[in-house]
Amino acid sequence: MMRFKRSQRIQELLHEEISNLIQKGLKDPRIGFATLTKVEVTDNLKHAKVFVSILGSEEEKKQTLEGLRSARGFIRGALGKKLYLKYIPELDFRRDDNAEHVEKITKILNELHPR
Repeated sequence: MMRFKRSQRIQELLHEEISNLIQKGLKDPRIGFATLTKVEVTDNLKHAKVFVSILGSEEEKKQTLEGLRSARGFIRGALGKKLYLKYIPELDFRRDDNAEHVEKITKILNELHPR
């Protein structure tokens, strides 16, 4: 049970710290408006899938994801300085289009049932 709690805690820490880094602005001009939606860490804490919801056109989304992927080393370095972990997981940035999906559904529902 302890193991589960530890990876859960690390997921929360990573989520918070990576969000802060993105908000404070990574110096990559490709990175647009991105919000972290979820971080999933493997049990051995070696890898983390970082899900990001990105606003903008398809091209802007692609650019932002590329920017985040190329900033991986920088982000891991910053996490290493901030978090006292023996090992900082490899970061795998992925697009989370689910938030967009939810927004579309909400909009449709609101049009069907105006308040």
